[in-house]
Amino acid sequence: MNPFSSGTRLRDMIRAIRACKTAAEERAVVRKECAAIRAAINENDNDYRHRNLAKLMFIHMLGYPTHFGQMECLKLIASPEFPEKRIGYLGLMLLLDERQEVLMLVTNSLKQDLNHTNQYIVGLALCALGNICSAEMARDLAPEVERLLQFRDPNIRKKAALCSIRIIKKVPDLAENFINPATSLLREKHHGVLITGVQLCTDLCKISTEALEHIRKKCTDGLVRTLKDLANSPYSPEYDIAGITDPFLHIRLLKLLRVLGEGNADASDTMNDILAQVATKTESNKVAGNAILYECVQTIMSIEDNGGLRVLAINILGRFLSNRDNNIRYVALNMLMKAVTADAQAVQRHRATIIECVKDSDASIRKRALELVYVLVNETNVKPLAKELIDYLEVSDLDFREDLTAKICSIVAKYSPEKIWYIDQMLKVLSEAGNFVKDEVWYALVVVISNASELHGYTVRALYRAFQTSAEQETLVRVTVWCIGEYGDMLVNNVGMLDIEDPITVTESDAVDVIEIAIKRHASDLTTKAMALVALLKLSSRFPSCSERIKEIIVQFKGSFVLELQQRAIEFSSIISKHQNIRSTLVERMPVLDEATYIGRRAGSLPGAASTPTAPSFNLPNGVAKPVAPLVDLLDLSSDDAPAPSSSGGGDILQDLLGVDLSPASQQSVAGQASKSGNDVLLDLLSIGSPSAESSSSTVDILSSNSSNKAPVSSSLDGLSSLSLSTKTTSNAAPMMNLLDGFAPSPPTENNGSVYPSVTAFESSSLRLTFNFSKQPGNPQTTVIQATFMNLSSNSYTDFVFQAAVPKFLQLHLDPASSNTLPANGSITQSLKITNSQHGKWLSCYLQSAIPFLGRAGQFMALSGIDNHGLNSPHPLLFSVCTL
Repeated sequence: MNPFSSGTRLRDMIRAIRACKTAAEERAVVRKECAAIRAAINENDNDYRHRNLAKLMFIHMLGYPTHFGQMECLKLIASPEFPEKRIGYLGLMLLLDERQEVLMLVTNSLKQDLNHTNQYIVGLALCALGNICSAEMARDLAPEVERLLQFRDPNIRKKAALCSIRIIKKVPDLAENFINPATSLLREKHHGVLITGVQLCTDLCKISTEALEHIRKKCTDGLVRTLKDLANSPYSPEYDIAGITDPFLHIRLLKLLRVLGEGNADASDTMNDILAQVATKTESNKVAGNAILYECVQTIMSIEDNGGLRVLAINILGRFLSNRDNNIRYVALNMLMKAVTADAQAVQRHRATIIECVKDSDASIRKRALELVYVLVNETNVKPLAKELIDYLEVSDLDFREDLTAKICSIVAKYSPEKIWYIDQMLKVLSEAGNFVKDEVWYALVVVISNASELHGYTVRALYRAFQTSAEQETLVRVTVWCIGEYGDMLVNNVGMLDIEDPITVTESDAVDVIEIAIKRHASDLTTKAMALVALLKLSSRFPSCSERIKEIIVQFKGSFVLELQQRAIEFSSIISKHQNIRSTLVERMPVLDEATYIGRRAGSLPGAASTPTAPSFNLPNGVAKPVAPLVDLLDLSSDDAPAPSSSGGGDILQDLLGVDLSPASQQSVAGQASKSGNDVLLDLLSIGSPSAESSSSTVDILSSNSSNKAPVSSSLDGLSSLSLSTKTTSNAAPMMNLLDGFAPSPPTENNGSVYPSVTAFESSSLRLTFNFSKQPGNPQTTVIQATFMNLSSNSYTDFVFQAAVPKFLQLHLDPASSNTLPANGSITQSLKITNSQHGKWLSCYLQSAIPFLGRAGQFMALSGIDNHGLNSPHPLLFSVCTL
């Protein structure tokens, strides 16, 4: 016989597959066997159909596709014989699921088998329906299953109950049909039927409120009696497990009582006595007993309040914590986390055991116990608990230290009774696990130290001692460096000694030694070294005798490859050497940090800018403090507070931008300063160099209505041609405010001249390019630019072309030039129209223009870069110029 023919026995195929030494050989065997089975299916081989289906089930379990054999299941189910039906239903449950349409074809066969006279065939149909029932099948077959709940044979009733659970989960609307049959199962004496009936009632209560009320009213007393009889029943070999009668039924009954008692005081009172009996009489030295106790505890914690029972339940969990089984301890910790909210005082009694669990060798238990300790901490027990955790921190595993450190820091910060205790505990944590402390933690510590003025001396001395033994902890080094930089004189002079301190002698040189060690440590990062440089600068003022040594240390970093350190070293050494008269002022102690504000920000509880009573101020170049205006929002100068609204229109933003005050009351007093400072800021902003006297005068006219104090600006920038503002301006302040942001109180009304200043965008010995701007009425987003090209040489140029490029949000339209030949000492004009699609927004853009043409000397190109700073302006372009 062919070893892979359809008549091959199942055991022979399994033996052949197991004999394969490679996956390829196995695939070859399976492929040949599947081919033989397909051939038998095509030939409609009835003799070996059941054998072929058994082979397909084994092949399916190996992970190979077997969809081609699904119809064989239906054929076997339709067979009148029990053996064929058994294989058919088994294949149906393995090879098909509820999502496949083929399943709909078996509904009629299932209905016939559910009404079969042979109870074993009925059991096969119920088993299959309970595993693969779909919603459609549930609706069609629910009446048959409901009828079978009253069947004479207990095995059929048990299987019908399990099938009913599947049906009500698929179609919750059918739950009301099963309420009465399900409650009748609760009176069964057969444990198999009773346990399935209890489970069916539990699921009905979860799905249907009507079922919950009915079972709570009719069955609670009966369930309590059943559980009591079960708990007091004598030894029964049929149901006994480790000396306990049917623990599975115990657990199912407790779960159903939990559902019934939750939210109902009467039902809870009814079951109190039996729950207390189960909790006290069940032995806890066996796994089965612990399982019952755990379910009993869950039921006690879920039903309505009974203080005595809850204490009893928490004591059971406390005993679980002393069990050697890690699984039992873990579930006890989980349950105690839930119990804390119900009775924290009872859980506190087991605090010592929970602390021991934090030190357990099992990582899962350690983590869960630490979370429980964190919940248990309050103002009364924070000191002993923090001490236990910090002591364990010294010997804890490295992989657990990060979580442990974070919890300790949070506990200490949240429940600290006094600042000195907080500082002491944080220093212990920094000394033991400073490398695991997050930045915000030591930031908060610095804030607290800054606010505790009476503890400055104590803190800096404690940090000095800690540094001697734990210099490898990076965070400790940072806090030490900061405190010595701020309070180094207190360290040397023993200022603010407390009674609990031991005397210590520290010289100025010793204090500098600490900073030097910190800055030269190989492990120190950029932040630590930068802080150390600042501390050295401060100590150079506080310790004049060590000034030269400090300077030598700082000078060593002038050649650092890290730009931040190099820059600080150069600046600080310059301050020490050349600016001793201002050094003491520069390195004064930092002002006290606002502790409440910092804590509020850290907790995310600070109100938004809208509720901030006063807006922050910035010191402008002219020394006049101005409230934050829209310009601050543009430059993103403040991330925490929004700008205060301006009350004076467009003038304020120009004042903030240029550093001048344009109000009438202040113009007389600051006219000269505004003329100079305002011009400088404007020229720097616009990249303008060496304007002429007329340009300066025009600019001053724009900035100030008082033109008596005009000062020419004599600055120049190499490589940049001069750009002058036309003196044709018809008003003083309004055009400039319009130019920058369009905040002028009223638009210009004159139409007989240039509305906006003309700009000389490019000028060389042979060419001058001038732009004149205008706006179309009713179309503020469009700017018309009249470009005038003036030939300043005695040569004429041909093939004149003007090219321009703008960003994508601008649309540029170029009209043809008036001529393509630029005559000697002559001029030509060309119009540009620019439409701003984002009119009204403050953005930055860059427009570049090129003018290639031919002259006697060959090809010549002029390049103009046009820089936009204000798209709200009446014309959207300001210019900076360069030549190639």
